[in-house]
Amino acid sequence: MMEEEEFEFTEDLEAILHLTPEVQLAIEQVFPSQDPLDRADFNAVEYINTLFPTEQSLANIDDVVNKIRLKIRRLDDDIRTVVRGQTNVGQDGRQVKEITRDIKQLDHAKRHLTTSITTLNHLHMLAGGVDSLEAMTRKRQYGEVANLLQGVVNVLEHFQKYMGIPQIRQLSERVKAAQSELGTQILADFEEAFPAQGSKRPGGPSNVLRDACLVANVLDPRIKQEIIKKFIRQHLSEYLVLFQENQDVAWLDKIDRRYAWIKRQLVDYEEKYGRMFPEEWCMTERIAVEFCHITKVELAKVMRTRAKEIEVKLLLFAIQRTTNFEGLLAKRFTGCTLTDIPGVRKRPDSPLDQTNPFLEDDPGEDVGSEKDEDLPRKPKAPDNPFHGIISKCFEPHLYVYIESQDKNLGELIDRFVADFRAQGPPKAGTEEGGAVLPSCADLFVYYKKCMVQCSQLSTGEPMIALTTIFQKFLREYAWKILSGNLPKSSSNSGGLTITSLLKEKEGYEAAKFNVDELCLICSILSTAEYCLATTQQLEEKLKEKVDKILVERINLTGEMDTFSTVISNSIQLLVQDLDAACDPALSAMSKMPWQSVEHVGDQSPYVTSIIMHIKQNVPIIRDNLASTRKYFTQFCIKFTNSFIPKFINHLFRCKPISMVGAEQLLLDTHSLKTVLLDLPSIGSQVLRKAPASYTKIVVKGMTRAEMILKVVMAPHEPAVVFVDNYIKLLADGNPETFQKILDMKGLKRSEQSSMLELFRQRLPTPPSGSDSGPSLSFSAPTPEQESSRIRKLEKLIKKRL
Repeated sequence: MMEEEEFEFTEDLEAILHLTPEVQLAIEQVFPSQDPLDRADFNAVEYINTLFPTEQSLANIDDVVNKIRLKIRRLDDDIRTVVRGQTNVGQDGRQVKEITRDIKQLDHAKRHLTTSITTLNHLHMLAGGVDSLEAMTRKRQYGEVANLLQGVVNVLEHFQKYMGIPQIRQLSERVKAAQSELGTQILADFEEAFPAQGSKRPGGPSNVLRDACLVANVLDPRIKQEIIKKFIRQHLSEYLVLFQENQDVAWLDKIDRRYAWIKRQLVDYEEKYGRMFPEEWCMTERIAVEFCHITKVELAKVMRTRAKEIEVKLLLFAIQRTTNFEGLLAKRFTGCTLTDIPGVRKRPDSPLDQTNPFLEDDPGEDVGSEKDEDLPRKPKAPDNPFHGIISKCFEPHLYVYIESQDKNLGELIDRFVADFRAQGPPKAGTEEGGAVLPSCADLFVYYKKCMVQCSQLSTGEPMIALTTIFQKFLREYAWKILSGNLPKSSSNSGGLTITSLLKEKEGYEAAKFNVDELCLICSILSTAEYCLATTQQLEEKLKEKVDKILVERINLTGEMDTFSTVISNSIQLLVQDLDAACDPALSAMSKMPWQSVEHVGDQSPYVTSIIMHIKQNVPIIRDNLASTRKYFTQFCIKFTNSFIPKFINHLFRCKPISMVGAEQLLLDTHSLKTVLLDLPSIGSQVLRKAPASYTKIVVKGMTRAEMILKVVMAPHEPAVVFVDNYIKLLADGNPETFQKILDMKGLKRSEQSSMLELFRQRLPTPPSGSDSGPSLSFSAPTPEQESSRIRKLEKLIKKRL
């Protein structure tokens, strides 16, 4: 039973003495110990095994037990001492609490006494200050009042919670009355010193008024505003008289006198009154700003009255002088007195680029030049807060400037046309040959100049009007300078028109463009490409400079499409010229007696003629389109797309054809295919691989021509094999094409009828649901397979030779 009770007591004790890790850590820090009995993770079994590691050590068990019992007795004594020591703690705590309460009462008494003394001192200061304030106000001792009034106001703030006391409320009312009297008195003093009309202004600053301004800083802000307003109005009253609308100096040609007058007035103010007003009032800037507001209204009024007399040079002169004055204000003042100036905005930075006028940065550029002294020359800095404060009044009259630019651009286009006629087209072999026309760069440089000028005058509707003018003359440049100068005929000896290039007339000797005309076409194409890219950049710049609300109204897509049309027409001219030069050779091919050819030789003369024309034209075109490589590739693709179908059409006209004749035609076709594959780099010292898109077109087209000849070479008996071979090689379900093949083989009509009927029967049935058509879908031979077949054919021909 004793053992069970001890075990239960031990469990209860462990439950009671279970401490949290934080408490255990704190105990270890206060009472550090190395004794295993003091550890939180004490294990009795491990501890006993430590005391008695072997059976022999059990001989000392009595000594160990005695030591542990001694330690237990000592712990009990320590616990008993601590418990007895805590018996009187409650009584001691109550005594301390009473002492603390007495100390708190003393602290409260001290605080209240201090507050009372402080309040009485403030009250004494307030009462004395109010008396002194009233006396100084009557004597106009503003210097002393300025310091005293601020102190009285500050002291009065401490009595806000005591306003229920009649004496305190009376003192507050006396302070308010003194402030009101000071405000009225100071305004009267300024009215007397600076009357609106009548006597002249005093010759120097007044110390009384200077101190009065210091007092006004403490009074109601409306007093300060009224002082500023009356002083500035009186200071600028002379300006309204001198520059009345009916005065000669009020007109735009004498606008310099307005700005010269205000400059003198500001200097006069600084000398006489600069120290009278506090520096934080910024009176000099306020006078200048009010002058600007008055000038804007007066100029708008006089321009409305005399609108018919405004000329562009006069308008630009006035704008230049005005924007220069606004720039001067920005250098002199910070703009801290401005609340909202319409039209003020910062222009975004743009990267520099020397290749295009619209990629250059604008802020550092001088808009004017030595030759254009009447134009604004750098009217504003990018961060000028005064921009537009006066010059905004000119915006309604900028239509004069827009009309002037319309006239100037019209004259510029006419001069371009005259210069082109006088100087003639660019000559081959010169630096101008194939290059961008100089007039193009001149046009866009002028455009940039106009755009910068107009954006500095206004970023609103005038910019939209200028954009419309730009669009008009971009189209005129495209029509008159570019499209209008594309050659309509070749040299005088040829007399071939563009219309005749589209006609195929057997036996007709087509005349070609000469080298200079080819260079001209390439030059116009390059110019159109430059115009296309630069017009896009012009649109982006216009959108940057115009107000955000108007951005959607700027659209130069139509003009870019116009230049794209010029590019397309130029390429088509080059294609038609080379295409027409090959027509006589193709006509000669179709007229040759292919049935009577007895042996296969080298390439036929018509092939040599075609290759000669290609070698004459293509290097010239490639060299002159070196800067526009993609358009040269387009030329090659368009020529191939035009030539190959035409070659196949002439191939069908070669009838009848013998086996040997078909072999010769196959050899010729392979020669043309080789030349066409090398077309982009023909005659060039630098061999460059043709674009994959171009190669694909050539291989596909010329492979069809080779397949046609292979079908012609195949025997038509048995008929089923022939028809199946045709369907396999050509993959063409059109009976007309099959009819042409039969004509080339020289079959009689009776034989052709049975063949056609068999052809229709052997055509594969199209899948259900698909549209039936003449074309079939077969896997055509790959270019590698066809090349291998051609090589075998060449070897066969060489053996027969």
